Amino acid sequence: MALIVAALAALTCYLITSDIEASLVVLVGAGIAAMIAGGGGDAAPSPAPTAATGSDIGIEEVIDAVAEPLLVIGQNRVEAANRGARQLLGEHILGEDVRVAIRHPAAAERLSNPDDGVPGAPIHLVGLGNRDQRWEMRVQALPDGRRIVHLFDRTGSYAAERMRVDFVANASHELRTPLASLLGYIETLREEAGDDPATRERFLKIMFGEARRMQRLVDDLISLSRIEAEKYRAPSDKVELGTLIEQVTAELSSSPRSADLVRRIADVQPVRGDASQLSQLLHNVIGNAMKYGRDATPVTISLAPEGEAMVRLTVTDEGEGIPAQHLPRLTERFYRVDSGRSRQAGGTGLGLAIVKHIIERHRGRLDIASTVGVGTSVTILLPTGTLSS
Repeated sequence: MALIVAALAALTCYLITSDIEASLVVLVGAGIAAMIAGGGGDAAPSPAPTAATGSDIGIEEVIDAVAEPLLVIGQNRVEAANRGARQLLGEHILGEDVRVAIRHPAAAERLSNPDDGVPGAPIHLVGLGNRDQRWEMRVQALPDGRRIVHLFDRTGSYAAERMRVDFVANASHELRTPLASLLGYIETLREEAGDDPATRERFLKIMFGEARRMQRLVDDLISLSRIEAEKYRAPSDKVELGTLIEQVTAELSSSPRSADLVRRIADVQPVRGDASQLSQLLHNVIGNAMKYGRDATPVTISLAPEGEAMVRLTVTDEGEGIPAQHLPRLTERFYRVDSGRSRQAGGTGLGLAIVKHIIERHRGRLDIASTVGVGTSVTILLPTGTLSS
């Protein structure tokens, strides 16, 4: 009966607040209180506790069902802690003062003054566990005076929010720079400089270049948004990657470095993919190799089978190479090894981010290896497979 009441209490909490986390805390807390209360009364004496029975073990079994760190405290001491709490705070926390077990000023303040603030309101803890982790702590009082401390890991959501803020800031900066240049040249042309044909032509050429830069950036932003929206829907078309490479290299034939392209295309099975996105991937990867490779050095495009279920695409240049510390961040949006050179080459800072998301959607793998002074090699593994009926 007590457990039924606990379930009803949790359901009522959810219906009122629509907060599933708070409802979970109520359910666990009420269950623990019911188990504690069930130990008293005039009922017949229960058998002596063994390794598999007893109220303490029952409480631990209940709270161990919760993945997030969970502690039961009484008189400010830790009476029980689930596996998640012991992994985060240490096995020694049982019996400790909770303010020592959770070594954080904000947590100590709330636990020392439980009446402060809104009951059940979250407390945000930065640096608990390690300096990069962010936790949310909720405290729920039990009828017998004990309290439940529930910790939720918010590191992932914080990182996602930080990425969103950084993305908006970077996109705004990348758009603002050419826009400011355009406005400056327009104002100058409206004055005396507009009367000089040579100056006007030079300014218009620069303005056209800045406008094209903005257009490329907007196109890449839209493309990235579309790819992200489809990333959980695997493509289902059959694509002949060798044929697609020939098409892309033909489209790049107007580039000054088109004569340096070396193709080594083996006979491979078709990949299951989106032809438009794979074409965009090839344009970005081959285009980067042509931009950043040294003049009159080859850009090698290799396609070969990799085992029975994959194909391996490798694009190698003989450029200046990339220092090792930059390699893990190359697929971040707007990350550039050399900002000036990238902008001069017409890069938007989104090319490899787009490549990464296309490969993720195709359930493939990406590896970038580089040696300073030697060059860079981009390897992409894509799965093959027959179309499902």
